[in-house]
Amino acid sequence: MTAVRRAVPVLLAALALLLGTGAGQAAATGYRYWSFWERSGDHWTYATQGPSLARPDDGAVEGFRFSVSADSGDASKPRGTADFATICSGTAAEAGTKRVALVIDFGVPADAPSGETPPARRTACARVAPSASTAEALAAVAKPLRYDTNALLCAISGYPRKGCGEQVSSGSGALTTPGRTENRTSSSGGPSLGLPIGAGVVVVLAGAAVWQWRRRR
Repeated sequence: MTAVRRAVPVLLAALALLLGTGAGQAAATGYRYWSFWERSGDHWTYATQGPSLARPDDGAVEGFRFSVSADSGDASKPRGTADFATICSGTAAEAGTKRVALVIDFGVPADAPSGETPPARRTACARVAPSASTAEALAAVAKPLRYDTNALLCAISGYPRKGCGEQVSSGSGALTTPGRTENRTSSSGGPSLGLPIGAGVVVVLAGAAVWQWRRRR
């Protein structure tokens, strides 16, 4: 019985460690990045292609929002008025060009990188060539833009000053770079196997301790 009593605190500590590890793995909340949106009627739709590939028509409304989100399902939409007539009211139509209304929402302080303050939301009307992409329209009114080596949009009008699509963990606010983080999911997209396997080890150890106690009797 003494062996069992001695083993219990160790086993409980091991289980607590495993549970704590699992909680730490679940702490990641998403990525801090610029999301790209397209306006249809009075609704924003998360764009299915990047701004360098999108070719908006004359009269289109495109939006960008800086925030922390896990995926397109919970991404924050651009805020405020977003109709073409209002945004481009002061930009007359010209032959051989098109006008694209842009909504640029720099987000809220809670989503800003450490030491940075998001600028005020703004709108702009870009007059560009008929074949221009959304990225070209954005560059016409919101320089400087910054991209990473994979053509991911990192900054609009210089915001943020650094970083690009960092993974943000809740609690400490620690950041890790996507692609360099620990693989926390199985190939099927389910939870990490580390916790159930570790719990199984604890159960096996507990059984071994009981077996040794019975043998000594």
